[in-house]
Amino acid sequence: MNFDFSEEQKLLADSARKFLGERCGTDVVRQILDGDEPFDRNVWKGLVELEWPGTAVPESYGGVGFGHLELCVTAQEIGRALAPVPFSSSVYLATEAILLAGTEGQRETYLRRLVTGETIGTLALSEASRTPTPNTLSVEFREGKLYGLKTPVPDGDVADFAVVVATTPGGATEESTSLVLVDLNAGGVSRERVSTIDPTRSHARVVFDGAAAERLGPGGAGWPLLERLFDRAAVLQAFEQLGGADACLEMAQEYAKTRYAFGRPIGSFQAIKHKLADAFVKNELARSNCLYAAWALSAGAPELPVAAAAARISATEAFQYIAAENIQTHGGIGFTWESDCQLFYRRSKLLSLSLGSSRRWKDRLVTQLLLRQKAVGDEPGGAESSVEISSVARA
Repeated sequence: MNFDFSEEQKLLADSARKFLGERCGTDVVRQILDGDEPFDRNVWKGLVELEWPGTAVPESYGGVGFGHLELCVTAQEIGRALAPVPFSSSVYLATEAILLAGTEGQRETYLRRLVTGETIGTLALSEASRTPTPNTLSVEFREGKLYGLKTPVPDGDVADFAVVVATTPGGATEESTSLVLVDLNAGGVSRERVSTIDPTRSHARVVFDGAAAERLGPGGAGWPLLERLFDRAAVLQAFEQLGGADACLEMAQEYAKTRYAFGRPIGSFQAIKHKLADAFVKNELARSNCLYAAWALSAGAPELPVAAAAARISATEAFQYIAAENIQTHGGIGFTWESDCQLFYRRSKLLSLSLGSSRRWKDRLVTQLLLRQKAVGDEPGGAESSVEISSVARA
C-alpha cells in the first residue's frame, strides 16, 4: 500500500509553500513576536481567500470538500512557515468538533462562518495548572449556563466562540462531562491574554459567569468525543510539527554547509554531521507515522487512535530535537535574539503541550495497543499476535 500523497496533493503543497513563502516570512513572524497583535491578519485573510479553513468541510456547508489528506498537506506548510494565525485552534479543533458532534442546525450555523473566516473558533479544555481529566474539571454547565475558568485557551483572546469541555451537576466524572458551545463575545464572558513561550500563537484566560451555552453532542458523552477530536487534531498538528522540523533541518544543513571553521565547512565535522543525521532519521520516522495516520484519518480506519498517538509522539520528538540541535549547529549566534532559531524552538515547545504532553500520548498509545491485544487475543488463533503487540506496548 502506498501511503504517500498523490501528485495533485503534492502540487497543492507546492502552491501552499509558494503562497506562504511570499506572504509569511520570518519577518512577519517576528512582527507578531515583538508587537501587540495576536496574529497576522494579512496572512489569515490570504488563507481564507484560498479557502484553506474549508479544506475538509463538505461543500454542502460551504467548504471545499477535499478531505483530510489535503488538510494535512496545508497543515505541514503552515508548520514550515511558522504561520502566526489561529488556524490550528479554529480548524483542527473547533471545525473538527462541529463536524464530529454537531447537529444539522449547528453545522449550518457554525461551519459556513468558519470556512469564510467570518468566525474564529477554539477549544477550551485546560483549567489553570491542573492536568485536564474528567475528575478534575471544575467548569460547570447547568441550566443552559456556563460557570468557571479556563486557561490557557488557544487563541481565546481572538476567537468568537469556543467548544468548552465542562462538567454537569452531579460531580466531576466521565459520565457527567459534556461539550458545550459558547459565544465568547456575549455577556457572562471575560477574557484576557496570557503570556506563553510562543507569543505568535496567542492564548487567553477565559472566565464564564453565567454565559449562555448549548450542548454539542449527547450529554455525558463529552470525554469520549474529546478523545475522538484529539485523535483527529493530533494527526493534523503532527503534520504541522513535521513541517517545522523539516524547515529546521534544512536551516541547520544550509548553515553547516556554508559556515567554515579551521578552513572547512562545519558540516564536515563528526560532531555536527552525526547530530544532523540523527535529526534526519527522527524526521523520516515522524514522516512515516504521519503518513500512516493521515491514511487512517481520511479512511476513518479503526487504527486511527494508535496511528494518531504514534504520529503525535514521533512528530513532537522530531521537532523538539531538531529545533534544539538547530540552535547548537548555529553555535553562539543561534542563541541570539537576531537568529531565527528561537522562532522554531518556541513553536516546538508550544506544540509539544498544546494537545497534552508526550507522556499523555504515550499512555494513550499503550492503552490502545493493549485494547488491540485483548481484541486479537479473544479471536481464535490470536495468541501469537497478542504476544507481539504486548512486546511493542512494553517497549
